[in-house]
Amino acid sequence: MPKTLVYKILENHLVSGDLVCGETIGIRIDQTLTQDATGTTAFLLFESMGLGRVKTELSVSYIDHNMSQFGPENHNDHLYLQTVATRAGAWHSRAGNGICHQVHLERFGKPASTLLGSDSHTPTGGGIGMLAIGAGGMDVAVAMGGGAFYLTCPKVIGVKLTGKLRPWVASKDVILKLLSILTTKGNVGCVVEYFGNGVASLSVPQRATITNMGAELGVTTSIFPSDNRTKTFLAAQKRGDCYQSLSADQGAKYDRVIEMDLSKIEPMAACPSSPDNIATVSELAGTEIAQIVVGSCTNSSYADLMMVAKTLKGRHIDPMIEFAVAPGSRQVLNMMAKNGALADIIASGARVLESGCGPCIGQGFSPADGVVTLRTFNRNFPSRTGTVGDQTYLVSPETAVASAIMGHITDPTTLKEVMGIKYPTIELPSSFLVDDSMIEQPLSAEDAPKAKVLRGPTIVVPKAPTALPEKLTGKVLLKCGDKITTDHIMPAGVFLKLRSNVPQYAKVVFNCFSEEGKPTFAEQALKLKAEGLAGMIVAGQSYGQGSSREHAALCPMYLGVRAVIAKTIERIHKANLINFAIVPIEFEDPADYDRIGTDDDLEIENLLQAVKNAETVNVANKTTGIDFTGKLKLSQRDRDILLSAGLLNYTREKNKTSTK
Repeated sequence: MPKTLVYKILENHLVSGDLVCGETIGIRIDQTLTQDATGTTAFLLFESMGLGRVKTELSVSYIDHNMSQFGPENHNDHLYLQTVATRAGAWHSRAGNGICHQVHLERFGKPASTLLGSDSHTPTGGGIGMLAIGAGGMDVAVAMGGGAFYLTCPKVIGVKLTGKLRPWVASKDVILKLLSILTTKGNVGCVVEYFGNGVASLSVPQRATITNMGAELGVTTSIFPSDNRTKTFLAAQKRGDCYQSLSADQGAKYDRVIEMDLSKIEPMAACPSSPDNIATVSELAGTEIAQIVVGSCTNSSYADLMMVAKTLKGRHIDPMIEFAVAPGSRQVLNMMAKNGALADIIASGARVLESGCGPCIGQGFSPADGVVTLRTFNRNFPSRTGTVGDQTYLVSPETAVASAIMGHITDPTTLKEVMGIKYPTIELPSSFLVDDSMIEQPLSAEDAPKAKVLRGPTIVVPKAPTALPEKLTGKVLLKCGDKITTDHIMPAGVFLKLRSNVPQYAKVVFNCFSEEGKPTFAEQALKLKAEGLAGMIVAGQSYGQGSSREHAALCPMYLGVRAVIAKTIERIHKANLINFAIVPIEFEDPADYDRIGTDDDLEIENLLQAVKNAETVNVANKTTGIDFTGKLKLSQRDRDILLSAGLLNYTREKNKTSTK
C-alpha cells in the first residue's frame, strides 16, 4: 500500500505499538534539542533520572531565549547548561550563536531522522524532511537517555501545493492562509504533509517558515519532502553527506487534502490576538503603526534578511517607526556583515538586535501603550510582547519592510506601482559561511567524570510529584475560557529568568488573572494545599495551546493542582500534565462547563481506580449538588505514569527494573 512520507519515517523508527491511526505508538528519537528557557529543567530532570550520558545520535543544548542577563539568573543558567551538557555527552551552542531552530536547520538537521525538542517550534526541521516534534522537557530528557517518545499515531493532512509564489508574496503568507482554513484548534493528533509540484518552487528557508508556524495549528508536526532543493541547501552548508531523497509514495492516501495554488495567495496577516485571526494585508492597508520587528525562528534566515536589506538599500524607514532586525544565527549575521547588507540595514535607520529569540518572548523591544506593532513572528497571544493590551500583527518580512518604508501597513505587492520598488530576487549562496567555533563538542566518556558542573544558587532541582490520592477532594481555583495558552499560565518576559527556580517562578502562575488587592492564584493554591486539599482548574476549548513550556504543568503541580477539567486540552500540554501527575479530564458534556464556578468544591470519589482502567470519571460538585461526567482520554502508558506519580518516578522505576 502506498505510504505517506510521515508513515515512512514512523515505520522506520517504530519501537512500540502498531501504526494504526489513533493508537499510541513509541518511536526512536535520533536527535534532541533543548533551549535555555526549558533546558535547565530538562537537564536537571535528566540528572535526577540517573540516565548518565545521552544515548541519541545527537543532542544539542542551545542558549537563545534568556540572554538579556538582568541579574545573575540567566548567566547561572548558561554556565550550568554549558557544563552539564558537555559532561552528559551533548553539544552546546553558546549565547549569541543563534536561535536553536535556525542553527539546527543549518548545522545539524538530517532528512528522514526524528528530532524531539523542548520547544514547540521544533517542527521547523520538517523543512528538510525531518519528523521534528515539540515536547516538554521531561519527554526530551527521557529521549536523551535513549527512551522512546510516545504519541498518538496521527492522521495525515495532505496540503497539495501547485503554482509558484508571485513577487512580494512570501511563504509566511502560505502558512497564514492555512491557518485561516484549519485554525488553531481541532487539529490534535494530526500531521501536515506538503506535496505537489509547487513544493519544488520553495527553498528550504521558505519551507522551514511554513513548518515552523505549523505549530500554531496545534498539529503534532509538519513536513516537506527531501529533494534537490534540500540537497542543494545541505551541500551549501557543507553537509551534503546528510542528504537523503525522501517523499511520499505515488498514490499515497491522506485523511484530508487541502489544495493551495501558490500563485493565487496574497499577502496575509494574523491580527490581534491569535495566529488564526487572519486578514489580507490589503484589507488592513493604511493602519497606523509604531513598531516593526523582523526576526524570530520563523523569519530570520539569510534569504529573509537579504530581501529586507536589498529593499532598504538607499532608503530610510519612516521616522515615526522603530524598526529592528534580529538575525536568526551568527552565520546569517556574519555573512551580512561581510557582504555589506548589514550596513544597508543600519543606514536605513534600523536597529540590529542579537541573534536570539528576544522580542518574540517579551525579552525586550516591547511596544508602547496603545500602538500597533508588526512582527514576523509566529505568535501574537495577548501581552506576549511584554506590553499589556498589545496590538500585534504577524506578517511576512516583505510586508514588514514595505510598511516600514511607507509608515503604515502596506501591501508589498503595491510597492512597484507606488514607489517604483521592484522585488529583490534573492538566490541562496552556493556556499554558506560555516563557523562552528561557538558550538562546543561534548567531552569524551573518559574525560566527562572529571568535569565540574557549575550550579549557581538560582539553579534549583524541581521536586517530583506526590502520589495521587484514592479520593480527590478540592476546589476550583480558576475558571477560564477558550484558548488559554501556556503564556497565560506561565508568563515569559521579565519572569522568564525564574524558570530554573520553580518555587520562585510558581509565584506568577496565572499572573494575568490577578486582581489588585486580592490573593494571587499562587497564594490561594498554597493556602488550599496547606489545608490538605487539591487545586483544580476548569477551562474551555484548547486549554494549554502555544509554547511547550512544561512549567505550565510543573509550577501548578508545585502549588498543589491535581486536576485540569476542560472541554479540550492541547497535545503537548496534556502530556506535560500527565508527566507531572496532574490528571487531565475532558467534559463528556461540554454544557457542564457552564454549571461550574470558581471556588466550587469538587470531589472525585474513586480517582485511582478510574485512572487505572476507566474511560470516564464521576465528578461531584459539592457546592451545587450537581454531578457530571469527565472523560479520561488516556493511553495505558499515560495511566501508568499517573499511577507512578509522574514520569520522573516512572522512569526511575523502569531503570531499576531494567538493571536488576
